[in-house]
Amino acid sequence: MKTIVFDIGETLVRDDRYWESWANWLGVPGHTLSALVGAVTAQGLDNAEALRLLKPGIDIAAEYAAREAAGLGERLDESDLYEDVRVSLSALRERGVRVVVAGNQTVRVGQLLRGMDLPADFIATSGEWGCAKPSGDFFARVLDASRAPAQDTVYVGDHPMNDTFPAARAGLRTAHLRRGPWGHLWADDPQVRETADWVIGSLMDLIPVVGE
Repeated sequence: MKTIVFDIGETLVRDDRYWESWANWLGVPGHTLSALVGAVTAQGLDNAEALRLLKPGIDIAAEYAAREAAGLGERLDESDLYEDVRVSLSALRERGVRVVVAGNQTVRVGQLLRGMDLPADFIATSGEWGCAKPSGDFFARVLDASRAPAQDTVYVGDHPMNDTFPAARAGLRTAHLRRGPWGHLWADDPQVRETADWVIGSLMDLIPVVGE
């Protein structure tokens, strides 16, 4: 494998802070929103549906802007990274692998990630590209960033509908990560097992993939 591309939420970064901040903003207990996220996840729906269940008719973009204006917008620091992120990405680069980070996130998250000095060669978000997973346009941009043929590029993520399935349709190799609610829920799904080239429990499990 010449390039490994990583999803962001629940692959590199924990979503705890994200959902806690939304719960606080909407004035509901954190466990209420977490339960709703789990419910929509089990139904295969976009997790934004959890916010719409809490506040029918919510304009998520407007609420996001209001949070930013109030100084309660997105934040990321070292505590948000999963513990295997730096060590695994560094190990991959040491083995000559190009490391790319690309996921469905805002422009602001892209700025925050680049400010964390991650061991990555390229970082971009859907907000910066103007296209989002699971669209083919997004994975075309992934391949541009990969600088390698699709068959030599692995896309790593936790969500079948956003990561494993569309990446495979685009011709990339795929690794489904058993991490976070989506990753655990679908790790043993027959279609995921059939589609994914690898099902992994840690980013360190990618090290042997490089040698295959």
